[in-house]
Amino acid sequence: MNNRKLREARQRFRFVGASEGKPNPAARLNPQMTFAERSPILVLVLFALLLGVAIPSTALAQRRSKSSKSTAKAAKSTARAEKKTTKRREKRAAASSRKDRVARSGRRNARNRSVARESRGSKRMSRRERLLAARREAERRRREEAARRAELARLAAIARQRAMDQALRDEAAANIARDETTGEDLEVRRAAIAALGDRAGTVVVMDPKTGRVYTIVNQEWALRRGFKPCSTIKLVTGLAGLCENVIDPVQLVSVGASSYSLDLTDALALSNNGFFQNVGGHVGFEKMIKYARELGLGERTGINHPNEYPGRVPVYKYGHAVNHMSSHGDDFEVTPIQLAALVSAIANGGKLLVPHLPRTPEETINFKPEVRRQLNIPQEHLRRLIPGMIGAVNYGTARTAYDMTQTIAGKTGTCIGQGSWLGLFASYAPVHDPKLAVVVVTRGSRERGRTAAAVAGQIYRALAHRFGTQAPPAFATAPELAPRPKVNPANAAAVSDEEREADEAEAATMSGAQSEADQTQNKVKTVVKPITRPTETTTRPVPQPKPRSLPEGTGTQSTPQTDGAASESRPRRVLTTSP
Repeated sequence: MNNRKLREARQRFRFVGASEGKPNPAARLNPQMTFAERSPILVLVLFALLLGVAIPSTALAQRRSKSSKSTAKAAKSTARAEKKTTKRREKRAAASSRKDRVARSGRRNARNRSVARESRGSKRMSRRERLLAARREAERRRREEAARRAELARLAAIARQRAMDQALRDEAAANIARDETTGEDLEVRRAAIAALGDRAGTVVVMDPKTGRVYTIVNQEWALRRGFKPCSTIKLVTGLAGLCENVIDPVQLVSVGASSYSLDLTDALALSNNGFFQNVGGHVGFEKMIKYARELGLGERTGINHPNEYPGRVPVYKYGHAVNHMSSHGDDFEVTPIQLAALVSAIANGGKLLVPHLPRTPEETINFKPEVRRQLNIPQEHLRRLIPGMIGAVNYGTARTAYDMTQTIAGKTGTCIGQGSWLGLFASYAPVHDPKLAVVVVTRGSRERGRTAAAVAGQIYRALAHRFGTQAPPAFATAPELAPRPKVNPANAAAVSDEEREADEAEAATMSGAQSEADQTQNKVKTVVKPITRPTETTTRPVPQPKPRSLPEGTGTQSTPQTDGAASESRPRRVLTTSP
């Protein structure tokens, strides 16, 4: 009973303390409280714990809600922007499609209107008008087809020409590699090869006073191949005209129907064809061939190389063919070694030497010049050619060979021969004391006489330290050896037929747009020169001048030495191997 009362009292005390909001120390101090007595406290503790957890989670949820709302707003704005962009694109596409449809419709309508007009016009055209229109259309198509074929032909011709040029360069390189260089001056040979470069050509360098050969580059072409002499034949024509009293060296001669006049010096320097055609026509075919043979053309030089080609001279010509032969060298074939012997004869005063290459030290020490013959041409006439040859280098067709340290005399040549363009240059230097005779022949579609002269000029400059002179004597600059042009420089291009014909021919080849008849007509115009008298009188000499007396002891033609006489004059070593 007492225990029951005690529990009731404790319970009252606990409830009273709880109702007053005061802590119940008895509940904390009594460890023997039951679960039912402790459950309110646990509930309160759990509630407090749940409340502490719920408050942060609610704040986090609120923050997350705010973030999701901002993301949703951004997505909505992006969607709206994309929607606007899509609408603008659709509007532009629709507008463009409308414009395209309108444009197509306009073009279609224009075509329809054009067809309608044509149909209405064709209905109004008569039969004759329709035939005329058809002929015009056919002619237009033929012209277009002809132009197309001409262009294709031009391109094919260029391709063939390039292939031919490459073949010539390959052939020249192979020939140079097979050259027999025993006894040659290697310094001179290196200079000649360096100057020639990758061109297809040949070079001969010799001493014009003794005939000693320093080097022959591409011996196959220089000794065993004949070439058209082109304008170098004018040296022969000039000598023939002087000897036959056709040329007065100081008289100016009107050329053709032009307004300019030339003398022998300017005619040689500028390589005027009309001047020498006139001279050749007066000299005549027989005498032209006689002087050509006198200068060594058409016969072997006697050089100690095997299988030398003797060259070729024309058999017979008459009328204008004689004139053209006298300026272009038609039907002549000369070798570079023959040209070297010819210019050496002009340089040494009329001695036609036998070129010789010493192959052993004994031959070099005991070397003596061998004269094939003394030319039946007065030295006065030979010297008359020298100012024109100097003028060619100073202001004429061979300006690319000019060297201010020495005086060079030479003659260029440019023409088509042996299936390609030829560039020739025969020269010697120094004029007052000749030590080198250089002959260059080049082949190719772009080769000209000025190209060959440039090669020779480079050789002279490379060997000036050995063969040139820095201070020539005073007589080397005399008026007769240092000519001045008498032709107006403005007319020099028109007077220089050699360069003009080559340039015109090259331009005609590159154009390729003209018809075959027009090309043939242009070719005839560039080759045929006007003459001032009928052709039947061109082979008769001029009767006015009196013939000049030749020096005593000179005949019509001297007899060349035989091989036996040449062998007795000095021992010679000749190669016996075939090329």
